[in-house]
This record gives sequence, C-alpha cells and structure tokens, in this order.
Amino acid sequence: MSFTCASALNITLLLLLVAAIFVACFTLPVDKILKDLLEWIDRNFGPWGPLALIVAYIPLTVLAVPASVLTLGGGYLFGLPIGFIADSVGATVGSVAAFLLGRTIGRSLVVSRLKDYRQFRLVTIAIQRSGFKIALLLRLAPFVPFSMINYLLSVTPVPLGEYTLASWLGMMPITLALVYVGTTLKDLSDVTRGWGEFSKTHLVKSCYPLFLILMSVLRAF
Repeated sequence: MSFTCASALNITLLLLLVAAIFVACFTLPVDKILKDLLEWIDRNFGPWGPLALIVAYIPLTVLAVPASVLTLGGGYLFGLPIGFIADSVGATVGSVAAFLLGRTIGRSLVVSRLKDYRQFRLVTIAIQRSGFKIALLLRLAPFVPFSMINYLLSVTPVPLGEYTLASWLGMMPITLALVYVGTTLKDLSDVTRGWGEFSKTHLVKSCYPLFLILMSVLRAF
C-alpha cells in the first residue's frame, strides 16, 4: 500500500483515539466527572434534560467510556418512560458516531491489508448476507462490550442502516433493565459505585478491536 497524506492522517487519528481512551480512563476521575455531568444536566436543563443526556452519549461512546453510568442516571433523573427513551436514543446515536468514526479512519486501510486473507473474506461474505442478524446477536450478547461492537463492525461491510436498527433493538433489553435499576436508586452517587475497576476491565476489552485495526494499518506500511 502506498503511503499517502490521507493514510498518514487516518493513522494519526487512530493513534490519538487510542491515546485519548487510555488517558480518559486511567488518569481522569471519570466516575466523578460522570456524576458531576448528571448533576449539571439535572440542575440546568429542566425539560431539556433528556436531550442533553442524549448528546452526552456521543463523546463518551466514541471514547469507549462505559455508558452504563448514563443509563442508570437517566433512570434516576427522568424515571422509567422518559429515561428509557432518552437512554435508548442516546446509546444508539453514540454507537453510530463511534461506528462512523471507525469506518472513516480505519476501514479502508484494514480492508486493503486483509482482503487477501481467506478468513477475512469469509467474514465479509457472511456479514454481507446477514449483517443485520449478526449485529443484532452481538448486541444481545451480554459478554461482548458495547464499545467493542461499535469499532469491530465499523471495518466490516455491514450497512449503516442495518447496523443502526440492530443496535437500537439489540440494546433495548439491557437499557430497560439499567434504567429500571436507576429508578430504584436513592442517591445519584450510587450510579458510579464500584465503577472504577469495572471501567478498567471494560477498557481493555473495548480497545481490543481498535488495537487490531491499528496493528493492521501499521503492518500495511
């Protein structure tokens, strides 16, 4: 593969994304930041709070920060019906943003590197035939990290529409469960209880596809 300015820019963006994820989860008090964010939304946005919560999902999902805190917070702040709608829409919008970012900076480079591998071609064919079903099953699998799916599927040929619909439907059960739990909490600080260790484990799993993309891109040169 020839090294072009576009390729250099994509590699730089990918490196910056991986670095930002590690800095966010290992050096910043993310649990406190998320709690303060929820309190800020509650104090300042009034009836527009659910919309603010939806927007908050976008940077957190792109940075692979576990969104369960926002989901619990949505239930605590807005109750079951409104909280579920806001969290469901926010999680879907955030996943689409991460998907598009991964597809923009990684897909062309990864595909050009792996297109001659038989296993990659077989996976590509399977997703072309059953992209919606595969994306939906991955979303329903409780052991597959939310952020991992965003970036993993971004380098596959699954259409954006099928990915979006499958993500929205597949995330509904866990979103509903977390929102309901959020409605039972007695204090907003409960949404981040025990979050620190979970976030580090989640980070390692979520970054795995990003590392695969990065290694494939670097090896291409």
